[in-house]
Amino acid sequence: MQKTLIIFKPDAVMRGIVGEILSRFEKVGLKIVGAKMLQPDYDHYFQHYEGIGTLKTRKGEEIFETQMKEMQLGPVIAMVLEGVEAVEQVRKMVGPTEPKSAQPGTIRGDYAHMTYGQASNAQRGVPNVLHASADADEAAREVAHWFSEGELVDYENVHGDFTLFSK
Repeated sequence: MQKTLIIFKPDAVMRGIVGEILSRFEKVGLKIVGAKMLQPDYDHYFQHYEGIGTLKTRKGEEIFETQMKEMQLGPVIAMVLEGVEAVEQVRKMVGPTEPKSAQPGTIRGDYAHMTYGQASNAQRGVPNVLHASADADEAAREVAHWFSEGELVDYENVHGDFTLFSK
Protein backbone atom coordinates (compact mmCIF):
# COMPACT_ATOMS: atom_id res chain seq x y z
CA MET A 1 0.00 0.00 0.00
CA GLN A 2 1.18 3.50 -0.80
CA LYS A 3 0.86 6.63 1.32
CA THR A 4 0.32 10.16 0.05
CA LEU A 5 -0.13 13.59 1.60
CA ILE A 6 -3.06 15.88 1.04
CA ILE A 7 -3.45 19.31 2.56
CA PHE A 8 -6.82 21.00 2.72
CA LYS A 9 -5.71 24.56 2.06
CA PRO A 10 -7.06 27.59 3.95
CA ASP A 11 -9.69 28.24 1.25
CA ALA A 12 -11.17 24.74 1.72
CA VAL A 13 -11.13 25.00 5.52
CA MET A 14 -12.64 28.50 5.58
CA ARG A 15 -15.35 27.51 3.06
CA GLY A 16 -16.36 24.52 5.19
CA ILE A 17 -16.02 21.94 2.41
CA VAL A 18 -13.42 19.62 3.96
CA GLY A 19 -15.85 16.86 4.94
CA GLU A 20 -17.56 16.85 1.58
CA ILE A 21 -14.24 16.50 -0.22
CA LEU A 22 -12.79 13.99 2.24
CA SER A 23 -15.76 11.69 1.69
CA ARG A 24 -14.79 11.43 -2.00
CA PHE A 25 -11.42 9.94 -1.05
CA GLU A 26 -13.02 7.53 1.40
CA LYS A 27 -15.62 6.39 -1.15
CA VAL A 28 -12.92 5.17 -3.56
CA GLY A 29 -11.30 3.14 -0.78
CA LEU A 30 -8.46 5.39 0.35
CA LYS A 31 -7.79 5.00 4.06
CA ILE A 32 -7.00 7.92 6.40
CA VAL A 33 -3.90 6.97 8.40
CA GLY A 34 -2.99 10.44 9.72
CA ALA A 35 -4.83 13.72 10.22
CA LYS A 36 -4.31 17.04 11.99
CA MET A 37 -5.30 20.70 11.82
CA LEU A 38 -2.54 23.23 12.17
CA GLN A 39 -1.31 26.67 11.17
CA PRO A 40 2.31 26.15 10.06
CA ASP A 41 4.84 28.96 10.09
CA TYR A 42 6.80 30.29 7.13
CA ASP A 43 9.74 27.96 7.74
CA HIS A 44 7.53 24.86 7.67
CA TYR A 45 5.97 25.94 4.39
CA PHE A 46 9.38 26.89 2.99
CA GLN A 47 10.64 23.36 3.58
CA HIS A 48 7.46 21.94 2.03
CA TYR A 49 7.28 24.15 -1.07
CA GLU A 50 10.97 24.71 -1.78
CA GLY A 51 12.92 22.09 0.15
CA ILE A 52 10.74 19.28 -1.18
CA GLY A 53 8.67 20.74 -4.03
CA THR A 54 11.25 23.20 -5.45
CA LEU A 55 8.49 25.71 -6.27
CA LYS A 56 10.76 28.75 -5.95
CA THR A 57 13.42 27.11 -8.14
CA ARG A 58 10.88 26.08 -10.80
CA LYS A 59 8.48 29.06 -10.82
CA GLY A 60 10.41 31.98 -9.36
CA GLU A 61 10.38 34.19 -6.30
CA GLU A 62 7.10 36.02 -6.98
CA ILE A 63 4.97 32.90 -7.43
CA PHE A 64 6.67 31.25 -4.46
CA GLU A 65 6.01 34.18 -2.13
CA THR A 66 2.37 34.58 -3.20
CA GLN A 67 1.84 30.86 -2.53
CA MET A 68 3.47 31.20 0.88
CA LYS A 69 1.17 34.12 1.71
CA GLU A 70 -1.90 32.23 0.47
CA MET A 71 -1.12 29.23 2.67
CA GLN A 72 -0.80 31.41 5.77
CA LEU A 73 -4.30 32.94 5.42
CA GLY A 74 -5.73 30.41 7.87
CA PRO A 75 -5.44 26.90 9.22
CA VAL A 76 -4.93 23.81 7.09
CA ILE A 77 -5.81 20.17 7.59
CA ALA A 78 -3.03 17.78 6.67
CA MET A 79 -3.84 14.12 6.04
CA VAL A 80 -2.07 11.00 5.00
CA LEU A 81 -4.11 8.70 2.81
CA GLU A 82 -3.16 5.11 2.07
CA GLY A 83 -4.23 2.78 -0.70
CA VAL A 84 -3.30 1.03 -3.91
CA GLU A 85 -1.34 3.54 -6.01
CA ALA A 86 -2.66 6.27 -3.69
CA VAL A 87 -0.53 9.08 -5.16
CA GLU A 88 -1.81 8.57 -8.70
CA GLN A 89 -5.40 8.00 -7.51
CA VAL A 90 -5.43 11.23 -5.49
CA ARG A 91 -3.83 13.27 -8.30
CA LYS A 92 -6.44 11.99 -10.75
CA MET A 93 -9.27 12.89 -8.37
CA VAL A 94 -7.87 16.34 -7.51
CA GLY A 95 -7.21 17.47 -11.11
CA PRO A 96 -4.69 19.96 -12.50
CA THR A 97 -3.19 22.70 -10.31
CA GLU A 98 -4.93 25.48 -12.22
CA PRO A 99 -8.65 25.13 -11.43
CA LYS A 100 -9.64 26.54 -14.83
CA SER A 101 -8.01 23.52 -16.48
CA ALA A 102 -9.62 20.97 -14.17
CA GLN A 103 -12.44 18.90 -15.61
CA PRO A 104 -15.86 18.78 -13.93
CA GLY A 105 -15.88 15.76 -11.65
CA THR A 106 -12.40 16.45 -10.30
CA ILE A 107 -12.18 18.16 -6.93
CA ARG A 108 -10.66 21.34 -8.34
CA GLY A 109 -13.07 21.26 -11.27
CA ASP A 110 -16.01 21.09 -8.87
CA TYR A 111 -14.83 23.41 -6.08
CA ALA A 112 -12.50 26.03 -7.58
CA HIS A 113 -12.41 28.24 -10.66
CA MET A 114 -9.62 30.85 -10.42
CA THR A 115 -7.05 31.06 -13.22
CA TYR A 116 -3.33 31.77 -12.96
CA GLY A 117 -4.00 35.14 -14.62
CA GLN A 118 -6.66 36.13 -12.11
CA ALA A 119 -4.42 35.14 -9.22
CA SER A 120 -1.49 37.05 -10.68
CA ASN A 121 -3.61 40.18 -11.23
CA ALA A 122 -4.82 39.95 -7.63
CA GLN A 123 -1.23 39.32 -6.46
CA ARG A 124 -2.20 36.15 -4.63
CA GLY A 125 -1.71 32.41 -4.86
CA VAL A 126 -4.28 30.27 -6.62
CA PRO A 127 -6.94 29.11 -4.14
CA ASN A 128 -7.25 25.57 -5.46
CA VAL A 129 -8.60 23.78 -2.37
CA LEU A 130 -6.00 21.02 -1.97
CA HIS A 131 -2.35 20.16 -2.15
CA ALA A 132 -1.63 16.62 -3.33
CA SER A 133 1.78 14.96 -3.58
CA ALA A 134 3.05 14.84 -7.18
CA ASP A 135 4.77 11.44 -7.12
CA ALA A 136 5.73 8.62 -4.76
CA ASP A 137 9.12 10.11 -3.83
CA GLU A 138 7.62 13.51 -3.07
CA ALA A 139 4.81 11.84 -1.09
CA ALA A 140 7.28 9.99 1.14
CA ARG A 141 9.25 13.19 1.82
CA GLU A 142 6.11 15.25 2.44
CA VAL A 143 4.56 12.68 4.79
CA ALA A 144 7.81 12.63 6.81
CA HIS A 145 7.84 16.46 6.90
CA TRP A 146 4.27 16.81 8.14
CA PHE A 147 3.90 13.70 10.33
CA SER A 148 6.05 11.72 12.74
CA GLU A 149 5.83 7.91 12.60
CA GLY A 150 3.89 8.02 15.88
CA GLU A 151 1.17 10.15 14.30
CA LEU A 152 0.39 7.55 11.63
CA VAL A 153 -1.98 4.71 12.43
CA ASP A 154 -1.94 1.23 10.91
CA TYR A 155 -5.29 -0.54 10.80
CA GLU A 156 -7.37 -2.69 8.47
CA ASN A 157 -10.41 -1.48 6.64
CA VAL A 158 -12.67 -3.46 4.32
CA HIS A 159 -10.89 -2.16 1.23
CA GLY A 160 -7.60 -3.67 2.34
CA ASP A 161 -8.99 -7.14 2.96
CA PHE A 162 -10.11 -8.48 -0.40
CA THR A 163 -11.13 -11.81 1.18
CA LEU A 164 -14.16 -10.04 2.71
CA PHE A 165 -15.61 -9.63 -0.78
CA SER A 166 -15.15 -13.26 -1.83
CA LYS A 167 -17.25 -14.81 0.93
